[in-house]
Amino acid sequence: MLITVTINGKKYTDEIAPDMVLLDYLRQKGCYSVKRGCETSNCGLCTVHLDGKPILSCSYLAARADGHSVTTLEGLQEEAAEFGAFLADQGGEQCGFCSPGFIMNVLAMVRELKDPTEAEIQEYLSGNLCRCTGYQSQLRAVKNYLAHKQEVQS
Repeated sequence: MLITVTINGKKYTDEIAPDMVLLDYLRQKGCYSVKRGCETSNCGLCTVHLDGKPILSCSYLAARADGHSVTTLEGLQEEAAEFGAFLADQGGEQCGFCSPGFIMNVLAMVRELKDPTEAEIQEYLSGNLCRCTGYQSQLRAVKNYLAHKQEVQS
């Protein structure tokens, strides 16, 4: 099956197997920030943006991405580095394995929600599993990042 997908601003046309998941396709294209975790849509490690909205690439067929734009962490380096500094400052990045998916969801949340409450932040990020941090440091990082973004915009 032939698909055409724009990944991080670059257009690709490839022949793929009909059952190939987007995660495998992206990794074949060198997007190694997209991690394989649970493969059951429960951990958030494989989060990417499809046309600007977060999706789980482990359960999304690559064929469905035909004609769409996919953004991975590699395509959001500047924003990711900015938030990553807040994450590291709060001790929210211990082993780092969950960080790419978590960062992708935070960046999507910032675009989607205006001044989210703590409950909205927790709900939005509830699908991101982390075995190291206990989530409080990540939550502090998100709150500090949001406060910084509001300060910069003022």
